[in-house]
Amino acid sequence: MRRTLDSVMAQSIPPALWVVVDDGSTDDTTAILESYRSRMPYLQVVRRANRGRRSVGPGVIEAFYAGLETVSVDEFGYVCKLDLDLDLPPRYFELLMERMEANPRLGTTSGKPYFVAARTGELVPEVCGDEMSVGMTKFYRVQCFHEIGGFVRQVMWDGIDCHRCRMLGWIAESVDDEALRFIHLRPMGSSQKGIWTGRVRSGYGQYFMGTAPAYFLASAIFRFAKHPILIGSIAMLWGYLLSALRGAVRYDDLKFRKFLRSYQYACLRLGKRAATRKFDAAQEVVWRSRTSPQVEGHKS
Repeated sequence: MRRTLDSVMAQSIPPALWVVVDDGSTDDTTAILESYRSRMPYLQVVRRANRGRRSVGPGVIEAFYAGLETVSVDEFGYVCKLDLDLDLPPRYFELLMERMEANPRLGTTSGKPYFVAARTGELVPEVCGDEMSVGMTKFYRVQCFHEIGGFVRQVMWDGIDCHRCRMLGWIAESVDDEALRFIHLRPMGSSQKGIWTGRVRSGYGQYFMGTAPAYFLASAIFRFAKHPILIGSIAMLWGYLLSALRGAVRYDDLKFRKFLRSYQYACLRLGKRAATRKFDAAQEVVWRSRTSPQVEGHKS
């Protein structure tokens, strides 16, 4: 947490307001946050009662909204969901805003996460597609955030949001520029119970979102050689299969699920980059039907 606080304090353009949610912590979180408040005038702390258990997915978004509810978000141009286990490069927010200003269709963006390999000490990239902003630091244009309806309070919220962006004609991305690479201090897909539990949960999340079985199988095979080798993919497949066998609940927006599968089948036929370009181009008319007058007015 101190590394995250220090890296935000060192930003070339710091946040206008940073709301940190202390989600019922039982360690030194409160004392650490208090020690930084005098040096960070934009830091505001919201404290919640300890729910007595860890709640990944729904709990994360509940905490996010507990903070957002204290903010008049329409007073700002951008909103960022930021985890407290990141070490950000010094121009992180500045460069993301520059990208947003250069492309009015860019609804959400982020850099790429890296983690330090335990055995070698080398920086290793986490697996994340260029067509998604990453869950631990989602930088949003406020208008886009409103239009997609914010975040779903369930596992895979950080995939549903980007696909909803694309469905509505916005562009979602993560960028592997060196100046935007950040260190994730806890590897993606892990949990307090270990990597296996985290990846099984990810498999359920893909099932909940509505991911096509053929696409999910191809994705799992692609990840076989990624960290953790083989085990991560097997755990994801087990989580998806178990959810299907149990008839687990799914995201109830049928129009979204149809769009998602159409996009995923295109990814299988064309490759993800070509499919993303095709869909982004096709959906531009959807975006322009809602935003062109506002964009033209802004330019004038």
